[in-house]
Amino acid sequence: MFVRFCILFMLLTAAMSASFAHDAAPEARSPKRVISDSIRPRTPGRFTPDSARISNPEARERNRRLYDSIRSKTDRRRVPRLLYQLLFVRPVRDTTNSGRVIDESRMLAPYEGRTIGEIAIDRRQVFDADGNWLERTGNKLHVLTRERVIRRDLLFRTGDRLDPQLIVRNKQLLRSRSYIADVDIAVEPDSLDTTRVNLRITTRDSWTISADGALHSEGRTMVGLSDANIFGWGNSLKLMTNFSREDFSYGGNMVEYQIPNLLGTFYTAEMTAGRDFYNSTFEIDMRREFLRPTDYELGIAYSNDKAKRYLIETDTSALVKQQDFDLWGGYSHFLPSLRSSIYVTGRYNYRRFSLRPEVRADYNPALHGQDILLMGAGFYRERFYTANMMYGFGTREYLAAGYKAELTGGYSWGEFEDNMYLGMTYQAGGFLSIGYLMGGFTLGSYINLPNGMWRRSAVDVDLRWFSNLFMLRRSRIREFLSLNYTQGWNRLTGNDECIRFTDENGLQALKEHFTGTNRLILNTETVLFTPYQPLGFRIALFGFADFGLIGYSPNIFKNEFYTSFGLGIRLRNERLVFNTIQIRLGMALGKSGLVESEYFRLSNASRLEQYRYRPTRPEIVAFE
Repeated sequence: MFVRFCILFMLLTAAMSASFAHDAAPEARSPKRVISDSIRPRTPGRFTPDSARISNPEARERNRRLYDSIRSKTDRRRVPRLLYQLLFVRPVRDTTNSGRVIDESRMLAPYEGRTIGEIAIDRRQVFDADGNWLERTGNKLHVLTRERVIRRDLLFRTGDRLDPQLIVRNKQLLRSRSYIADVDIAVEPDSLDTTRVNLRITTRDSWTISADGALHSEGRTMVGLSDANIFGWGNSLKLMTNFSREDFSYGGNMVEYQIPNLLGTFYTAEMTAGRDFYNSTFEIDMRREFLRPTDYELGIAYSNDKAKRYLIETDTSALVKQQDFDLWGGYSHFLPSLRSSIYVTGRYNYRRFSLRPEVRADYNPALHGQDILLMGAGFYRERFYTANMMYGFGTREYLAAGYKAELTGGYSWGEFEDNMYLGMTYQAGGFLSIGYLMGGFTLGSYINLPNGMWRRSAVDVDLRWFSNLFMLRRSRIREFLSLNYTQGWNRLTGNDECIRFTDENGLQALKEHFTGTNRLILNTETVLFTPYQPLGFRIALFGFADFGLIGYSPNIFKNEFYTSFGLGIRLRNERLVFNTIQIRLGMALGKSGLVESEYFRLSNASRLEQYRYRPTRPEIVAFE
C-alpha cells in the first residue's frame, strides 16, 4: 500500500503544474440549493444515478487523451503495464450534481396510489465488463450479490399501492448495505394498464473483501480479513488473529458474523466470539428496527465480556468481567392528521459483574450490578432527501429531515439501592435556506425515592449545521459546524462519573487527556471542493478550528480552555482502487501554550454516520 501511494503521489505531483490551468470545468449556473420537483430523463439500459456530467467536453477529452497516451506507452513493457493496471481503473460518471438537494418522492408523486406490477432486478458488477486487467480480475473474484438478497430487502411487493416516500426509504435502506455501492429504482408506466406501474431496480455491487490491522498497547497486534458479502448472500464475516509484536506469541482469534436481513424478516443477527490475550468476548443479538411510519421493533441481546477498562479518575486500567442481557420492543402508528407517528417502547436490562475494581454505594456506580426497566413514548417523523458533496465528493447521499420527541421513565433495582429514572429527548433537523440544521438535547436523572434526591444527572446538547455550497471562482465551498455541551451534576465518584474529550466530541489534533463534569466543544471545518481534476483526481482542501472548555466548575467559562487547528487535503480518483486519502496537519494549544498534539496524520477519510430521527430502544442519557 505504501509503495502504491508513493507512486501515485509522484504521478500527481508531476501532473498538477501542467493540468491545473486546463482542467477546470466552468459551471453553467450558480449551484444554489434547489428542491427539485422533477427528474432528468435517464438513458435506458444504463446505470446512471441522479447526477450532472462535467460541463466542459474539452476537459473530458483532454483527460481521455492523456489516459489513452499513458496506457499505450505502458503497454509496451511488462512492468509499466502491471503498474498501470494496478493503479488505474475505469472512470465513472461525475455525480457532483452541483450540490443540489432533491426530494425524490415528489418526482414519483404522479404515480402515487398506482398498483405495482412487475419488479425487475438488474444487478451490476463492481467494475465495467470491458475494463482493464485489474477490473476484469476483480469482477471474476467478486461474487455478485444474489437477486433474492436484493428482493428480500424490498419494502413493497407486486400488488401493493405505490408510496413515493416508501420507495425513497427503500433506496436509502439498500444504499446502507455495505455490499451495495449504488441503487436506482425506475418507475415505468404499464403500456397496457394505466393503473399499473412496473419497477426496475438497478444495483451496483461494492468490493467487499478487505484486510485490517491494528497496533495496540503492550505490544499487542491484530491482523484481520473480512468479506461483507459471503457467497453473494449479503452476510459479512471477519476473522482476526492476535499476536505479540515483541516475541510473536499467539494471543487468540476473534470472529464476527452478521446477517443483515435474516430470511427476509428484516431482523439483523450478529455474533462475536473469541479472545485477544487477556480480553475475551461472546456476544449474540437479534434485532429489528423501525422501517416504516407504522411498524414495530424487537430485539434481544446477550454478552459475556472480559476486557481491560481504563479508569479515568485514577488514570489506571483494570480487568472487568461483565454479563449483560437485554430485551426490548416497541410499536409505532402513523397519524395522517399530524403527518407523524406516535410510538411506545420498552426495555429490560440485566447487568452483573464477576470481576471488577472496588465498589461502594457511592463509588464506581457504573460497575454496580442492576436490573432496570425503562419505558419510552413520543412522536417522530422522518423523511429522506438526496444530495451530495456533503461528506463525499459526489456520491449520492441520503439525509433525513424530521424530529423526535420522547419521554423516558423507569425503575432500577440496584446492588446497593433502588432508584427511579426520568428523562426526555428532543431532536429536529432539516434543510433550510441557510443549509442543513440539526439540533437536540437529552436530559436525564436517577431519583432516590426514600429522600427524593436527584442523583447522577446529566444533560447533553448537540447542534450541527452545514451550509449550502458557495462559489469561489470555479470552486465550491461548504462550511461545517458542530456544537456539543455536556454537563453532569450530583455525580458520584469513580468510573464514568467524569468526562473527557473523545473522538466524537473533542479536538482533532489534541492527544492529552483532560477530565471534568462540564464540557463545551465547538468544531468548525471549511471544505473547498476544487474544480481541478489532474489525472482525474478530485481534490478537496479543508481547514479546521476546534475550541473546547472542560473542568469541574458549574460555570463552563471558568474551566480550562483548549484549541486545535490545522489544514489538510483529501484526494479521490474514481479510476483508482484506493479510498479517499486524507492528509492532515494540526496542533493544539492550552492557556499555558502548546500541549501534546497529533501534528501529522495520514488516513482514509471515514464517512460520518448520517443523522436519524427514528426511535430506538430507551436509553439512559449518556455521560461520556
